[in-house]
Amino acid sequence: MLGTSHEPLCQGYDLAMLDLDGVVYISGDAVPGAAEHLAAAREAGMRLAFITNNAARPPERVASHLRDLGVAAQVEDVVTSAQAAARLLLDRFGEGARVLCLGADGLVEALESAGLVPVGPEDEAAAVATGYGPDVQWSAIMRAAVRIRDGLPWVASNTDHTIPTAFGVAPGHGVQVAMLRDFTGVDPVVAGKPERPLLDETIRRVGGERPLMVGDRLDTDIEGALRIGLDSLLVLTGVTGLAELAAAPEEMRPTYVAPDLAGLGQAHTAPERTDGGHRLGGWQGRVERGSLVISGEGAQDDWWRVAAATAWEHLDDAGEPVDLAAVSPPAAR
Repeated sequence: MLGTSHEPLCQGYDLAMLDLDGVVYISGDAVPGAAEHLAAAREAGMRLAFITNNAARPPERVASHLRDLGVAAQVEDVVTSAQAAARLLLDRFGEGARVLCLGADGLVEALESAGLVPVGPEDEAAAVATGYGPDVQWSAIMRAAVRIRDGLPWVASNTDHTIPTAFGVAPGHGVQVAMLRDFTGVDPVVAGKPERPLLDETIRRVGGERPLMVGDRLDTDIEGALRIGLDSLLVLTGVTGLAELAAAPEEMRPTYVAPDLAGLGQAHTAPERTDGGHRLGGWQGRVERGSLVISGEGAQDDWWRVAAATAWEHLDDAGEPVDLAAVSPPAAR
């Protein structure tokens, strides 16, 4: 269930590992208040790392975008799945190794920065690295697929099945990974969330003794943190809403929940278990005939925490998500 922090998260944790899309910005536009909340967390002494499964953009381009949105960010603050993939390859094959690169500029730059040599699909190589790249040619994918099937080691930057674009949600690198896996029968080593290499690389680069993962996706950000024993904060500015939160299995449940990044500057209290359900800050949650019911009045943050705790207990006991037809989140005050 949810955790309790008696001090603001920005004081109890020394590093926030922040997912980007859905947390700091949405489709390139800043989440309202994000820059101010992050500045306050940094002022309180918290380090900020901006991490992304997107292997297409180099860190400098990501940092520049953040600065355009009013978020103070240097290239050293950005860690990508391409960099994590490059670290995996460097550790295994050593500096100077030739890597068949199937991706965009972000992957090429990450390999070169690690001392590896990106090469084409027909060149001699020690391994294959793949990442999202909208301009990757089908002929290159075919040649790489054959070489993977024939035994060339394969590292994939991530397995995200979707990617947000200006024209809607589109296929992500995970679709290509699934196709290559289906053809070759080979499972790649994955660098991005929810696997641990990206989080390990972030801590290695940015530092921090007590990191906190901050994200909007249960199946990458939150699950990835749980896999390596880190606490996490779920913010509700992205893809996760009440239905997804209420149905979250144990391996995808965050330590803390907040409507937005203001949660970094707050203490967090877990709901109290009562005979009828869960209670916090003026809200009382219970399940009646399979439906979630929340009564009372209070802060929006506490409503979400009561809803999560009550829904999760029902899910664990009944084996199915609670009916949400009778509830709707309160508006922010």
